[in-house]
Order: sequence, then C-alpha cells, then structure tokens
Amino acid sequence: MGRLFVVTLEGKIYGCKHCQTHLALYEDIVSKSFQCRHGKAYLFNKVVNVTVGDSEERMMMTGLHTVADIFCVGCGSNVGWKYEFANEKNQKYKEGKSVLERFKISAPDGNNYWASHEAHVGGSDADDV
Repeated sequence: MGRLFVVTLEGKIYGCKHCQTHLALYEDIVSKSFQCRHGKAYLFNKVVNVTVGDSEERMMMTGLHTVADIFCVGCGSNVGWKYEFANEKNQKYKEGKSVLERFKISAPDGNNYWASHEAHVGGSDADDV
C-alpha cells in the first residue's frame, strides 16, 4: 500500500466527523436543501480526500440517478455520494457533484451534526434546489 496523500484546505472547512480529514469548503456548497436517510445533506461542487465506490442506479426523490458512495481517505467512513449520471434533463446539474451527509461531517465551527429523528426512510435527494 502506498503513502496516503491528503489535501489540506484553508477557509471554512467541512471535515470527517471521525478523523477530521478535510472534505470540502463552505464556498463550494451548491445547495443545503438535500435530504438523506438520516436528515439533511449538502451538495458540493468539489470535495477532496475521498475515494469513490462502485457506481449503481438508485431511485431517489427526484428520479433515477447513477451514483457512487464516497469514503473518507483518512478513516474509510462513508461520508456521502457522488452523482455520476442523472436520467432527467432538469437533474443534469448534479452530475459530477457530491453530497456530504450532515451527520457524517463536522461543521466549519468544529461542531458535529446529529441525525434527525424525522429523517426520510426512502431514497436520498434534494427537496428544492
């Protein structure tokens, strides 16, 4: 196994709540109105220090999408998913972007988010963008 290369970000940083590895910047948020099984999630233009899992089709609130789970390079925790392909024309803006689940990350102020008791049980996706 090779040496682990980790990108260090500067600014308002979202990190892995388990190991504090930097994942994304506040300025790269596209939307804060996404939902996941455990509550809220944020759509980012760019994330770093993640590995991408296998692509799979998932039915989400806004239709069928091809997505891949993303994992923290520091500890291997699943931190969200990446949109590979959107079937609906009005969902194409998501392609290539990543979603970080709030309860799996720490906020720029260092606080951890917690899972919502009112979270959706169905597929994950945005309510409104």
